[in-house]
Amino acid sequence: MTELVVLCGTVPDAVERTVARMRELDPDVVVLHHELHDLDRGRVRRRYRDRELDERTVLELAHGCVTCTIREDVLPTLAALAGKVRRIVLHLDPRLEPEPVCWTLGSVPVEPNGTAADSRSDPPGQPRPVTDLVDLRGVVTVLDPDTWLDDATGDATLPERGLSTLPEDERTVAQLAVGQVEFADVIVTTRSTGPAEVDRTTAVLDRLAPMAPRQVAERGDDRLFCAGLPQQARRGVPSDVHESLLRGTPPLDAVNGVRTLLFSARRPFHPDRLHDAISSLLDGVVRARGRFWLATRPEAVLWLESAGGGLQIGHVGEWLDGADEQAWEQVSDQRRALAALGWHPRWGDRAQDLVVLCHEADPDEIDARLREALLTDAEVAAGEDAWSALPDPFGWAHDEPCSNPEPVGGDLAARDEREGEN
Repeated sequence: MTELVVLCGTVPDAVERTVARMRELDPDVVVLHHELHDLDRGRVRRRYRDRELDERTVLELAHGCVTCTIREDVLPTLAALAGKVRRIVLHLDPRLEPEPVCWTLGSVPVEPNGTAADSRSDPPGQPRPVTDLVDLRGVVTVLDPDTWLDDATGDATLPERGLSTLPEDERTVAQLAVGQVEFADVIVTTRSTGPAEVDRTTAVLDRLAPMAPRQVAERGDDRLFCAGLPQQARRGVPSDVHESLLRGTPPLDAVNGVRTLLFSARRPFHPDRLHDAISSLLDGVVRARGRFWLATRPEAVLWLESAGGGLQIGHVGEWLDGADEQAWEQVSDQRRALAALGWHPRWGDRAQDLVVLCHEADPDEIDARLREALLTDAEVAAGEDAWSALPDPFGWAHDEPCSNPEPVGGDLAARDEREGEN
């Protein structure tokens, strides 16, 4: 089966050096790249390289968006190459995060001959996701250790950095930098990094992507093709919101000012106090992520994800407590087992579980702020009728820095469909 590697990074020169090294290691590899600089004008520049060709094509899309590019050209092209070449490198545009792309590769059906499936009719053949046609080996992320940590902890937006021309693209460079590394199976650096005791970037990478081996771009070996990865490697499979928040065994002790906070609690958050407390996650923090629940909406699983100076909160499903038998049957075996093991006589499977990776902030202070945001004993005793009257500034979707939230009861966007935001 044709092997597929997804390659990403925000430093074009370093990514190109990595491509050159990959082509040295395997001269027959096919490198497919879609450059999205003119996406706002409905144009995408596709580059196809193999041993014989270096072909550039300008594509005119009916709808200028990332989702259209992937569905209308990337997926059909990969499907058409499947079984005809040994290895493909899908080189992503610098502004793309690999997780939503990999979700699309594994979820959106396409005709095996490369024709995009049309959901409006009954297409011939058996449309299947690209990952049924190729072997997705994993994700390789390229970074410059001299600049990456500043990018990962800042608050500049992609348009401000010249990484996006789409007016509605309000993502931050930190979101991109952290997302690319956190989802990586292999990390490629522009130079060797020092030990964590003297290199803060190394200490952060050890905790953000503990299982990803590191290579220097020009000296990379077969691990550039995701060979020899640990058994627990992600290999391009997106996370489930109910999985363990810690992948692998990242160090939990403090090194060079870098430390991971594991926050867990069972009782609900007071929405107003939590809204005040989340400001502590935006300064001196590389990454915060996890699931939580609010007293005002006890049925809702909410997901929090921050990178640098930006934070997003969204609704990602329902807790199993109070759910009917059909809901239990529809979730994964792993989630059912975890819910049963951690079942609380009052709260059921509801829980606050957050992981906060700090590089300058004091984790103990963050822990204290979050615990102060939980309901007090008196508030818990007042019951759910009293909770429903509490002020709730979040809505169903919420960004920090704070913008007007969607009203409660508005449209709910599933986390696994985030590629539509781009």
